[in-house]
Amino acid sequence: MEYISLFFSALIAATLLPMGSEALLLLLQSQGLNIGWLLFSASLGNILGSCINYALGLWARGYVEHKHLESKGWHNANAWFQRYGSWSLLFAWLPILGDPLTLIAGISRIRFWWFLLLVSIGKTARYALLLFTFS
Repeated sequence: MEYISLFFSALIAATLLPMGSEALLLLLQSQGLNIGWLLFSASLGNILGSCINYALGLWARGYVEHKHLESKGWHNANAWFQRYGSWSLLFAWLPILGDPLTLIAGISRIRFWWFLLLVSIGKTARYALLLFTFS
């Protein structure tokens, strides 16, 4: 049950809703739960939460196109993210900045497999660092 709670805490924390999952992760670790399962539960939840943001970005992009709200500024921002921004997804774990990055990735239509790879690496590495630092 603790792993499921951690999963949902991490999932919600990765969406645009303000929440954190690190305190619960470290609390569960201090109670002697299996580090591998903690890492798996937190990472999977957080990655799936980022996928929700990505999907919202895809929807938002469709809305923008449908409403003809395109502008030169949007095209410039999209071109910048296409050129440099996808690597920034390695930092999708950062507070405040990370969640909007995953939304922008969807709006910019970054290839999903690339999005998933970069986000997975960054988020799993962050949780692993936390777990092994405090073990």
